[in-house]
Amino acid sequence: MKRLFILIAAGLVASVMQALTVPQIFSDNMILQQDCDAKLWGWAEPGSSVLVRCSWNKLKRYVVAGEDGRWTATVHTPKGGYDTYSLTIQGDSEKREIKNVMVGEVWFCSGQSNMEMTLGGFWNCPTEGANEAIAQSGRYRRSIRVATVEHDGAQTPQKDVRCRWDECMPEKAAGFSACAYFFARTLTDLIDVPVGVINCSWGGSTVEGWMPEEVLRTYPDGLTPISNYKFHEKMIMYNGMLYPLSGYTVRGFLWNQGESNVGREKDYIERFKTMVGLWRQMWQQPGDPLPIYTVEIPPYWYDDVNGYGGAKLREAQHIIARELDHCGCVPTTDLSYPWEVKQIHPTQKRQIGERLAYMAATRDYGVKGLAAEAPEIEKVQLMNGGKKARLFFSNAQDGFDRLQDIEGFEVAGKDGQYHAAKAWASSAWEGVEKPGCFIEVESADVEVIESVQYCFRNYMPGRLHNTRGLPVVPFRKEGGN
Repeated sequence: MKRLFILIAAGLVASVMQALTVPQIFSDNMILQQDCDAKLWGWAEPGSSVLVRCSWNKLKRYVVAGEDGRWTATVHTPKGGYDTYSLTIQGDSEKREIKNVMVGEVWFCSGQSNMEMTLGGFWNCPTEGANEAIAQSGRYRRSIRVATVEHDGAQTPQKDVRCRWDECMPEKAAGFSACAYFFARTLTDLIDVPVGVINCSWGGSTVEGWMPEEVLRTYPDGLTPISNYKFHEKMIMYNGMLYPLSGYTVRGFLWNQGESNVGREKDYIERFKTMVGLWRQMWQQPGDPLPIYTVEIPPYWYDDVNGYGGAKLREAQHIIARELDHCGCVPTTDLSYPWEVKQIHPTQKRQIGERLAYMAATRDYGVKGLAAEAPEIEKVQLMNGGKKARLFFSNAQDGFDRLQDIEGFEVAGKDGQYHAAKAWASSAWEGVEKPGCFIEVESADVEVIESVQYCFRNYMPGRLHNTRGLPVVPFRKEGGN
């Protein structure tokens, strides 16, 4: 009887190994990246043949499962459109059919809670305009699809993760990532093809949570988490959520994270760059730079309203955007209400999604006539023996959205103590280093200006924009530079 039991158990294990399986990300309602060799994979009996057939071209693709049972196939997708298709995957004795498949643009969205935050919001953390957005979501049923990955921390790389693709409709939309949804909604309107977003995020996670063990062990802090919270464990998001999806053909990445790395901005720059390089390598899409567009962390008290930890992390994010190829960062300094000083989840998510979409549309899809780059400080010119400073910006050739009552500027003298500055918009076309529009600042509390900063505090919302409504990026800069 014991021998019989062992034989039966062995037979059950063998039957599991022989079963044709595909990752859950390949589900009904999925969107495949358009006009490319999209990657599909799964598992079957080692050495067995697997047939992949696409309804859009009727072509058959045969692949063989390797020694570990894994098979991989590529299928060439058509140009994006609003037709629906099916995929058939057939093994020796089983068949899987994936229905209601669309082809368009796919973006992988990751980070912590401000990416995870849904249209329905969190407790006491609403998403502004949620009910209207949810009510209108049915209009995008044929143009937006969302895959939400469930939290699954793991100590070793996993084969699969719990997720599925959902059509866009009111009964589903409340559970969509708000940032990802507003990005998809704006982008599909701009480029007129369906957009799919994969939301793979976990509130509270650090950048180290999305990196592999072999890299983390090269750092002085190794695998030590910054707290005992599950979401602060390192590598578990990489192993349990990211790794199983690596290779799903996408157009690029969206990243909304950084709050959990405040206070460690120097490490953040190099580790984020390393993470992006690893992701691009994992996706293995030759010839495709896989852009990554990031979101500036929000104004927040971070234990001290006037402190600099949050400001330095934002500064690090923009350094990364300038130094890392195919990278950008959208500012959010203007997207916080006064009552949100201790709210790490600001309610205004629509504008963030739109700004990300504008950046992608202009950089990756060639959309013309659209402003996507925010004003950034270029030079501080000291005037009148240092009593006044003139500030020149990129992406503000037509000036700003106000002439006076401009808040958020501070100046410091030799003692390094910053004082609130009076600021006003001005312009000149002769006798200036950069003809056009600029900002001038001065303060009765500083006799000779040495440096200038704008919204460079943990919580100091900024209301200064260019004429296209894009906010000035926070900065600190010495005079003469």
